[in-house]
Amino acid sequence: MSQIGLDDIERLDLGDPVAFFRDRFEIPDGVIYLDGNSLGCLPKAARERINDVVAREWGQDLIRSWNTNDWINAPTRIGDKIAKLIGVKSGEVIVGDSTSVNVFKCLTACLQLNSDRNILLTETGNFPTDAYMTEGLAAIAPDRITARLVEPDAIIENLDDTTAALLLTHTHYKTGRVRDMKAITAAAHAAGVPVIWDLSHSCGAMPVDLNGCEADFAVGCGYKYLNGGPGAPAFTFVARRHQEKVFPALSGWLGHKQPFAFDDTYTPGPGIHRFQCGTPGIIGCAALETGVDLMLEADMAALRSKSSALGDLFIQLVEQRCGAFGFEPACPLEAEDRGSQVSFRHPEGYAIMQALIARGVIGDFRAPDILRFGFAPLYNSYADVWNAVDTLRDVMTTNEWNQARFKQKAAVT
Repeated sequence: MSQIGLDDIERLDLGDPVAFFRDRFEIPDGVIYLDGNSLGCLPKAARERINDVVAREWGQDLIRSWNTNDWINAPTRIGDKIAKLIGVKSGEVIVGDSTSVNVFKCLTACLQLNSDRNILLTETGNFPTDAYMTEGLAAIAPDRITARLVEPDAIIENLDDTTAALLLTHTHYKTGRVRDMKAITAAAHAAGVPVIWDLSHSCGAMPVDLNGCEADFAVGCGYKYLNGGPGAPAFTFVARRHQEKVFPALSGWLGHKQPFAFDDTYTPGPGIHRFQCGTPGIIGCAALETGVDLMLEADMAALRSKSSALGDLFIQLVEQRCGAFGFEPACPLEAEDRGSQVSFRHPEGYAIMQALIARGVIGDFRAPDILRFGFAPLYNSYADVWNAVDTLRDVMTTNEWNQARFKQKAAVT
C-alpha cells in the first residue's frame, strides 16, 4: 500500500464536491470534530431560525403561532422532508418524541399485526434502548410477550411462527457494520415477521431505501447526521400498508382523528397522524428542520462517497502512522460494509480518547474498549483526518494518555 502524504490530502480536499458545505456550520477554532455520529455540529442557519421562533413566533405571536406559523403541522412537514432521505413517500414519516418512545410505538404495532405471536426478537450488542424496550414490554405483559436476544449472526435462523417483530439497527452504533436491509427484510417476511429498522446511524450519512426494501417500520434520531441539536425530535416511519391496521398503544391526543373536538374516547387519526402522541417541541422541531433542509441540498451519493473515503483514509493512516501502538480495527475494513464511522479497540481506549479530546480532536468512547470516530461529510475534511491521526500518533508516542486525569471516567463517555 502506497504511503499517503500531505500533498495527497490537499488534492483530495481541493477535489471535494461537497467541501463548500463546511462553511454552513459552526466549527470551533482548534477543534477537529469527529463525533457527528453522536451529535452533529450546529448549522449556522439554525441560530437565526431558533432566534426567530423564540423572539417572534413565541414572543410576539404566542399561541396564534399554532396556526399562523404552522406549528401544528411541523411533525408531518418535517417528516415528509426526512422521507426523501430514507426512500419513502410523503405521509409515511412523522416527527416527534424520542427514538426510544418511537421504538415502543413500533413494537406495539407489530404485536397488533401479529396478535397470535409473542416473541420480540433483537440481537445481542444492539443499541441498549432497543433491547430495553423489548424487556419493558415483556415486563408489562409477561404472559403475552417475550423478549429474546440472539447472537447477530443467528437472527435469520431464529425467525419462526412465534416471532411478532424483528428489531435491528441498520448501522451498528459501535462497529459501524451495515446490515443488508433488503435481504434481511425479505427473510423476515418469508417467516411472516415485520421488521423495525433503527436508522439512527444511517439517516443523513448514507442512502437508505426503505420502500425499495419493503420495510415495515423504522425509527431514527434527529441529532446525529441530521444536525438537529441535542435531544432533537426523532422520527417514525410506518409503511402505508400498515398504518390503518394499528390502534396506537400510546394513544395521545394529537394522534386523535379530531384532537380539538376533545372527545372522551380515542379515535385514531388517519394514516401516519395516529402515530403522533403529545404536543411537539416546536423549538426542537425548528432546529431539526434547519438541519434537514441543509441535508436535502446535498447529493446523498456524493456524501456517501466522501464518507467512505474519509473512513478509508483514517484506517490507512492509523495503520501507516500508528501501527505500533496496538490499535485493532473494530469496524469493517471495506467501506461498503461500514457506515460513516471508524472504530478501533485498545485496552486503554478511554484514556486515549480523553487525551485526544484535550487536544481538540473530539471522538468518543464506547465500553469496553472502543474508540469511535464519526465522519460527517457535510463538514469534515480530509485534512481533519490527517491532523487527527497526527495528534493520535503524538499522544501515543509521548505516552500523554497515561495520566490519571484521563483515566477518570466521566458521566458521558
